[in-house]
Amino acid sequence: MIRSLAFLVCFSLTACAGLGVEPWQRDQFAREDMALDSEKLDLTLDDHIYFSKEGTSGGRALAGGGCGCN
Repeated sequence: MIRSLAFLVCFSLTACAGLGVEPWQRDQFAREDMALDSEKLDLTLDDHIYFSKEGTSGGRALAGGGCGCN
């Protein structure tokens, strides 16, 4: 019983030890299709929703919003 419990504790402590991106895996995340904004249709829909909620048109990088505050 104690052996099983000790094994279970050791196994649970090492179960998440391999999380993270290794240096040889980083090229997979640098691909263009892995970018968050790779889909133009998704970007257009996100802009439409953002501008509808904010009541503005133009870039997101500018200060101020549809409420008149800067």
